[in-house]
Amino acid sequence: MTNKEIAKSFQLLGELMELHGENPFKIRSYQNAYLNLRKMDQPLAELSEAELASLKGVGEAISKKIRELVETGRMQTLERCKAQTPEGLQEILQVPGLGPKKIRMLWKELGIESIGELLYALNENRLLELKGFGLKTQEDLKQKLEFFQHNRHWFHYAAASALAGQLEETLQSRLPGRRIERTGALRRKDNVVDRLEFLIEGEEAAITLPETPMPVHIHFAAAARFGSAWAQTTGGADHWVQLAAAHPDEVTEQRLFEQAGLPFVEPELRDNPAAIQWAQQGKLPVLVEAADLKGLLHAHSTYSDGMHTLRDMALEARALGYQYLGISDHSQSAFYANGLKPDRVLAQWTEIEALNAELAPFRIFKGIESDILNDGRLDYGADLLRGFDFVIASVHSNLRMDEEKATQRLITAIEDPHTRILGHPTGRLLLSRAGYPIDHRKVIDACAANGVAIELNANPYRLDLDWTWIPYALEKGVRIAINPDAHSKKGMLDMHYGLCSARKGGLTASGCLNALSAGEIEDFFKKTAA
Repeated sequence: MTNKEIAKSFQLLGELMELHGENPFKIRSYQNAYLNLRKMDQPLAELSEAELASLKGVGEAISKKIRELVETGRMQTLERCKAQTPEGLQEILQVPGLGPKKIRMLWKELGIESIGELLYALNENRLLELKGFGLKTQEDLKQKLEFFQHNRHWFHYAAASALAGQLEETLQSRLPGRRIERTGALRRKDNVVDRLEFLIEGEEAAITLPETPMPVHIHFAAAARFGSAWAQTTGGADHWVQLAAAHPDEVTEQRLFEQAGLPFVEPELRDNPAAIQWAQQGKLPVLVEAADLKGLLHAHSTYSDGMHTLRDMALEARALGYQYLGISDHSQSAFYANGLKPDRVLAQWTEIEALNAELAPFRIFKGIESDILNDGRLDYGADLLRGFDFVIASVHSNLRMDEEKATQRLITAIEDPHTRILGHPTGRLLLSRAGYPIDHRKVIDACAANGVAIELNANPYRLDLDWTWIPYALEKGVRIAINPDAHSKKGMLDMHYGLCSARKGGLTASGCLNALSAGEIEDFFKKTAA
């Protein structure tokens, strides 16, 4: 089991025990174990029980449970708690923003044991009888439940891709020598997918696969028509499916597109309606690639809520082949994320200057992820903001806004002369939170007018700016920054998912901010500086 899986087992155990009103001390110990274990670098599976017991927040009892998980994949204490808890309540626990204490109240006082029962109670206004459930809270909960139900059978591309890798190995072992390819939404690298699809060369065969949390669809095609079948099952816009149907006997996709008199269209682009016209006019963009990305511009260190030191983050970025790292810890208003007070900003600048002298030509840029305050102002005064190389302006609080309020709040921040990049513009968390509504055109137009880039946050839970708005941003001359929002060294690898999403929108290297060299991006920062 991975560290994340082990940690989440203790998180669930703590939640279930709290739901049953058990010992608060034990609950707190499991919650602390979750918080500490998920930050561990070294695989817990490689540690002895004694080594585990010496870890912060673990101890002897929890270390035994970790070994049990590693060796058997199960924890008896957790299984016992799950057996005592109605499955419907375990599902309600997955709804963001509804904790065990409130769920226990719903269960014990109203007898609610499923999402369906909870929605019915909401429609009957029965929650108003309970302490802490006013009309506004009730309406907010109803929206969260409906959002959860709508998205419950979908998975982030990152999780789906990892699972697909495991299944590919299984398929290859059971059908040796056969060509096996990913297809469908998985091949198009959609932000979220609801199934795993594979195309296998040759005659149809019965295959028994291990149980998975996602549906798996297997297609078969003869070698002589593999290309047409691959294009058809890859899907996307109806145009490409119809094209494949019109040319059913092509051995490669390249041949299929040639027969139609078209250049090859990358799978990621096949969702993009503009790609049809681009292909027909011979104007397909040369999509940005990993090799084009010269640096990272959104990363956190232990100065705020990151897991690794500034030095560690810089060394990791350099080891990954990047020319520069834009460090952007949280600003002071983000107290929940250990945001930097002015004195700590100055201390970080001093360390950055020393590291730049040591690590040259690698470069660390002095950045900040400044909270956009409720009225659109940035955190800190102008004197301090002026000292940063760049500012990412992001909304993290007061997310319940209508479109007019949210749009104006962003535009006010964009018009601040210190803002260089607009961070995750809608604040969405894919499959968990829809994000606040904005007028994308007005926001992009404001970025164009003020020389501000827009972030495509590469965290697979965000992927915000949505790729569908990239063509409009490029049309207006607004650069897109593919940013990992890394809170650890491992988080830098999320650049891959941002790149996948950016390619779906037709992003080119020339339109990508961090495809600029260290010297070029320094010029970009200076041109937009106050």
